[in-house]
Amino acid sequence: MSVGPLAADARDASIQAAPVDAPAEIQDLVPAFETRGVWRLAVDVFLEHRLAVLGLGIIVFMVLFCFVGPLVYSTDQTTTNLNNQFITPGTAHHLGTDQLGFDLIGRLMIGGQTSIEVGLAAAFIATTFGVLYGAISGYVGGFVDTVMMRIVDAFLAVPGLFLLLFLAVALAPVNMFVLILVVAVVAWLIPARLVRAETLSLRSREYVQAVTMMGGGGTRTVLRHIIPNTVGTIIVNATFQVADAILLVASLSFLGLGIPPPATNWGAMLSDGVTYYADGYWWLIYPAGIAIVLTVIAFNFVGDGLRDALEVRLQKR
Repeated sequence: MSVGPLAADARDASIQAAPVDAPAEIQDLVPAFETRGVWRLAVDVFLEHRLAVLGLGIIVFMVLFCFVGPLVYSTDQTTTNLNNQFITPGTAHHLGTDQLGFDLIGRLMIGGQTSIEVGLAAAFIATTFGVLYGAISGYVGGFVDTVMMRIVDAFLAVPGLFLLLFLAVALAPVNMFVLILVVAVVAWLIPARLVRAETLSLRSREYVQAVTMMGGGGTRTVLRHIIPNTVGTIIVNATFQVADAILLVASLSFLGLGIPPPATNWGAMLSDGVTYYADGYWWLIYPAGIAIVLTVIAFNFVGDGLRDALEVRLQKR
């Protein structure tokens, strides 16, 4: 059972205050608490965050639904069947069918695969590049830092949606790789600024200066000492990056610049649903919309929980 922050502080204080001649059973507890790792403490704090746990559960459910679901609920998502178009939800098709006769549950599964895969891949690329860019900029400093940050500011000054549309059109035809690249190009800016700010603080620490005085190169200092000490910021930001990437993918697909059929994603399904919603086919819009909202909120909940768990004051408790 997890222990609340106040209870943990009181417990640790009482143990530290125990006299040397305290009973052996009390003294035996001290090493156990002293060796308790920072990550174990972070896990306890995360588990106390109910919304974060709920978000993690939703993410696990969505992953199982999208990637394991097709193995259990098999449908044909490549061959159109106009004889089955616009079937209302019922026993034969629990969520109905769309304008091409595809079963909507099966469509939701393969659409989720694309959305989640692109979201995770784009977030990984954006976070990796942004972390390296920001760490180098903050560590080198001076004129190089100024130029690198002005580049970031220039990209941030351009509306993200406009940049997305421009890149999607310029790199057409859009496929999975292009979609990941387009989203990553827009998403790397925030982690770059966050890590650069952390690096400006870390580069003046004693251990970084000691590495430099001992002849350690800049590459080693950045990769072995600065970036590992920004892991909390990186992990938290990465969860938000996934949520943002899923939204960006949905936005592009909603505007008709996503992966072409027969592939689909939740944004394309939502776009189709809006097209036919006025004709009374309400079941085409709600499943994809709910899936997007739940997944994005879940990743944000997990990000909030990780932010609390990896907070510096909790690591030093």
